Amino acid sequence: MTSTATRTRLAAAAATAGIVVLAGCSSSGTSDKASSASSCAPAKGKVTLQYWNTVPGMDKVVALWNKQHPDVQVETKNISNDQYGTLGNALKADKAPDLAQVGYDELPNLRTQNAFVDASACKAATAAKSKFVPWTWSQASFGDTGVFALPQDTGPMALFVRTDIFKKYGVAVPTTWDEYATAAEKLHKADPDLDITFFDPNNAEWFNGLLWQNDAHMYGYSGDKWQVSVESAQSRQVADYWQKLISGKLVRTDLANGSTQMYAAYQKDQIASYVGAAWGYSMFRDNLPKQAGKWSIVPMPTWGAGGSSGDWGGSTVAFMKGSKHLYESVEFNTWLNSDPQALAMENELGGLYPAALDGLKLPALSKGVPYYNNEKIFDVFADSSKKIDTSFSWGPTQKTVNLALQDAMAKAAAGDGALTDALAAAQATALKSMKDQAIPAEGGK
Repeated sequence: MTSTATRTRLAAAAATAGIVVLAGCSSSGTSDKASSASSCAPAKGKVTLQYWNTVPGMDKVVALWNKQHPDVQVETKNISNDQYGTLGNALKADKAPDLAQVGYDELPNLRTQNAFVDASACKAATAAKSKFVPWTWSQASFGDTGVFALPQDTGPMALFVRTDIFKKYGVAVPTTWDEYATAAEKLHKADPDLDITFFDPNNAEWFNGLLWQNDAHMYGYSGDKWQVSVESAQSRQVADYWQKLISGKLVRTDLANGSTQMYAAYQKDQIASYVGAAWGYSMFRDNLPKQAGKWSIVPMPTWGAGGSSGDWGGSTVAFMKGSKHLYESVEFNTWLNSDPQALAMENELGGLYPAALDGLKLPALSKGVPYYNNEKIFDVFADSSKKIDTSFSWGPTQKTVNLALQDAMAKAAAGDGALTDALAAAQATALKSMKDQAIPAEGGK
């Protein structure tokens, strides 16, 4: 599941910087066809929209809309098994849905494929800007060039902790990454079958969140060129840190996030913590019910006192190319991602942490969560949101870069090379993939 979560850091200067970078998507060799706003006239008669997503329980949310809007019916399809493969095939066959869930990191990549339609001709689409956390809007709209998607959720990161295991071995819950490494050594020494967490080498999105936390700007845009800095000093610091844990056999490398094997390891008390995002709170609640009361969620370890936090995941609902009902798509998309009742259902059923400003005021987000000792875990995620660098941006060939990163990370986890080599491979791939698409780019630090 490419699920989600949210943040609230609203720094105007940083948001503006993000707009400048993302606006470069349309001036860096990408297609301009999607930049022309389509007409926005309401349909005559009843309309049926197609909406594809990966969120559990979304069919129930859509059912609520359908009950309230008999003339605009929505058919939903869950594509969590192969989200972007399914979307890609549909685009090639000119059979894309009206609306689809697309992660922030995938937006620039799909933009280069002319996958979206600009909904800015619809007044309701442009007016929706005030409903969302500013940084999410700048990413979804590619700056001020149009409205190609509406933000849905974000993924501020935190540390999920089995407090009973830490207490059992007298290990303090870490607040910095140095303390986390020390805790890893203590726990493993106390029980050789116990690891502090796992490192999934096939999860570039998670690793990107760790880079994001350390202010490792992977991309910039200036002088009509993309500046590629995947292999920055900040990125190497993160890679070196996790390489030491891997080499010291202090973290597992044989588990995939969300897999049956991962849950089995937690069920057997073989792993003591989880570095995750807000949307992950429902994963443990729903898959490890017998561990209720044993988990707490605390701030993500930092690189220093008062350090930044990171984001992992988060999605938009994009207006897909070929939609014949833009007016109705905007109407539904706005309701889906800003209506309080819809947002409450999405949080409860799918674990989404809303990107809408009003979503942050949901009653459920101010209450204690029974599974987590009735702790107000969303306060932790809200604080994490405030500490995320809002100027971070994604490159136009991010999917290709992520695949290269994962391939090299898997080799490093198996003892062939190091994670810093994975950064070098990702940097080279980013530059080559942009060159192949005639997107001006150069390496930066």
